[in-house]
Amino acid sequence: MDIVEVLPQLHMFRFRIGQAYLWRDGTDLTLIDAGDVDAAAAIEGGVRGLGLAPARISRIVITHGHCDHYGAAQELADRYGAEILAHGLDAAVIRDEEKIADPVLLDWERPLWEHARTVPPAPPTRVDRELADGDEIGFGSGARVVHAPGHTPGSIGIHLPHHGVLFTGDCVAGVDRVMLGVFNIDRAQAVASFRRLAALEAATVCFGHGDPLTTDAAAAMLASADRDSGLQVEHG
Repeated sequence: MDIVEVLPQLHMFRFRIGQAYLWRDGTDLTLIDAGDVDAAAAIEGGVRGLGLAPARISRIVITHGHCDHYGAAQELADRYGAEILAHGLDAAVIRDEEKIADPVLLDWERPLWEHARTVPPAPPTRVDRELADGDEIGFGSGARVVHAPGHTPGSIGIHLPHHGVLFTGDCVAGVDRVMLGVFNIDRAQAVASFRRLAALEAATVCFGHGDPLTTDAAAAMLASADRDSGLQVEHG
């Protein structure tokens, strides 16, 4: 696992597939996503490597119900008493009460999908708080939930307006360039969510896959959302 400083109070933990983020408010810690089922030890080591205590993880916010984003959440929450939060529309999937729908794949996405399916399944994971659009979460001076469906029904972004930070989950990707995320259940809905996230004009944008964007982030997001909206019209 690689550890990347995004901001003094924000670090990214990069795994073989995907990543998680650690936000620090003093000694209080928040994880945004939790990697796959094998990621708990690496996350603990990463937190300690930053001079912080894993026992200070108060909450784990899951951006959506794919196993590379919540696989280690249950283990970490059980160990340290953290609260697990996710949107209500993906909560049943995370709890393993329902199966998530397969994505509608474009031809170029199919090889990527086969690779993504090598991620080990996640265990049934509790959701202590079901989120909805506009909910405030107790970190980052007023973090807010932005419902961003399309990748999954309950996909969310997390916006920290006081800090100009946005976590997009897998609605948007930053691999090589800013682009609509892959493996969407509803592509048109995902494009609309991309546009909504871009309109927040965040200065720092953190993706579910790809390096965070810290320079000209707002302009890049708006330009990419406009481009992918045009592509959606062509594909639609």
